[in-house]
Amino acid sequence: MTYYDSVAEAATWVRGHVAPTPEVAVVLGSGLGAFADRVEHAQPFAYAEIPHWPAAVVVGHAGRLVLGHVRGRDVAVLAGRGHFYEGHDLGTVTFAIRVLGLLGVKTVILTNAAGGVNTSLTRGALMLIDDHLNLLGSNPLIGPNNERFGPRFPDMSEVYSTHLRRLGDAAAAEAGVAVSHGVYAAVHGPSYETPAEIRYLRTIGADAVGMSTVPEAIVARHMGLDVLGISCITNMAAGVLPQPLDHAEVLETANRVAADFMRLLEGIIGRL
Repeated sequence: MTYYDSVAEAATWVRGHVAPTPEVAVVLGSGLGAFADRVEHAQPFAYAEIPHWPAAVVVGHAGRLVLGHVRGRDVAVLAGRGHFYEGHDLGTVTFAIRVLGLLGVKTVILTNAAGGVNTSLTRGALMLIDDHLNLLGSNPLIGPNNERFGPRFPDMSEVYSTHLRRLGDAAAAEAGVAVSHGVYAAVHGPSYETPAEIRYLRTIGADAVGMSTVPEAIVARHMGLDVLGISCITNMAAGVLPQPLDHAEVLETANRVAADFMRLLEGIIGRL
């Protein structure tokens, strides 16, 4: 079975379990999974139920697809994702986005927990992603191109939709939630970055750093989907503060700002 056939089979399975087709998809990062519980008329499915769908095994990722409604919109919410550092190839990491594209989803909101590189950011800040730096050393589009997914050389001059970022600003203002804007750098992981690496990232223009999102954004644009990215700054990057980093801090901070994060997401979806 080809990669395309596997994606198509998974899309057919999901389509057979939901009507109508979701318009919007939300991918939830580490510690941000509580938003899935806000979905109305929810139909949850463990990833293991869906043909070929990769597992999400990282702490803070529930590993389920939730179909339902948010603010009157038909949505697909992904509570968890696969990561490059788990040993997956990038085709597997972006499998879910391919399925969403074949389902007919038009808008994808990608969220993540990130380290703050820009020292003006603080723990718990929410950052709308304006652009990204792909420092993974690879690209999910490497290899033979399937035109049924998208063109060989897709344009990346506006990965994160200007229109959606403006909606994000408007939704944040209405909800009373502070947001900033910045550039997100994607790195391999799973080790956190060194202070020297953070100084390098700051020098080349990164405001936040994490281990996800960018491959998904590239594949979404390859398929013609509109993309919005939101980073929750769950910790300050190495060298910013005189303390070591750990995943428990990431989850604790994400939990602390969950209410603001969910209000922002609901406001954005309601404005689409």
